[in-house]
Amino acid sequence: MKSILEPWCNACAASSALRFVDINLRGTAQVMFQNNPLTGVLFLLAIAWGSFSGGAAEVFSGGLLGLVTATLTAMWLRVDAQALGDGLFGYNGILVGLALPTFLPPSPLLWAYVAIGAAVSVVAMLGTANVTKAWSVSALTFPFVITTWLLLLAAAAFAGIGGDAAAAADAIVPIDPAAADPLQPAAFLHGLLQSISQVFLKGDALSALLLLAGLAVSSLAAALLALAGAFLALCTAHALGAESQLVSAGLLGFSPVLTAIALGSVFYSPSVRVLAYAALGTVFTVIVQGALNVAVAPWGISALTAPFVLVSWLFLLPRQHFGRAASE
Repeated sequence: MKSILEPWCNACAASSALRFVDINLRGTAQVMFQNNPLTGVLFLLAIAWGSFSGGAAEVFSGGLLGLVTATLTAMWLRVDAQALGDGLFGYNGILVGLALPTFLPPSPLLWAYVAIGAAVSVVAMLGTANVTKAWSVSALTFPFVITTWLLLLAAAAFAGIGGDAAAAADAIVPIDPAAADPLQPAAFLHGLLQSISQVFLKGDALSALLLLAGLAVSSLAAALLALAGAFLALCTAHALGAESQLVSAGLLGFSPVLTAIALGSVFYSPSVRVLAYAALGTVFTVIVQGALNVAVAPWGISALTAPFVLVSWLFLLPRQHFGRAASE
């Protein structure tokens, strides 16, 4: 892979425009912990397909706006050059840009709202990193979560945004927690793939396959862990009696997918013990997802990736002797 990317890296070194593109591609890939521009291309294709095929072109546009705004903000704030080059200031921005058009109706001010949120996500990233570095853990997607929560809650107060975030909660929180009908094979496969695509707020099987391809070109272990995390999440959620529609829609699986990748291959060196530890964290993420869905429901917002953040921090803080991999 290094030899394949070498011409691209050389071209980026000679062109500031290509370097800017490279930073944004890596920022997209970093949503799932990959520092690879080719992964970023495949991820953007997945987002584009999921958005346009679902009749939500504004979501893709919001993601691009959030990504570029976050990168420009990081450059303006003169952040660490290595971290900037690795895309570590873009992934929260693209998630903010995808989330706001997903949960808020289109309006002229929505784009300004996205740009403000993406810029603030960089500030939140810097602040969170300053706090979490004392415990040797990453900020993860906490800047995206806190920024988006505040923007969604504030939307109800501003007529120009015209937000009704309560619709987001209806899509996440079970209407009938007892409706745990047996999952048919087709529904299970559907849920498996959507658990992966929902990381980018997409419910599309082809998008999931493109995301898996993007992971595989960078890290086969990460791709396998994403599948394993989705499988374990679906089994756990269904065994605990979650509503089958939520399970098959992947709405209880996207945070566990991220937890599985983070604990299984990013922050700890893979081993049998690490995989068992990651599996425990993945199962617990499903439980935390349920808890936070209930907790934020009265506020009319989604839990987003908060379950992944909380569980990953919890499982990284002990710093067990698993042979730590390089962190973000």
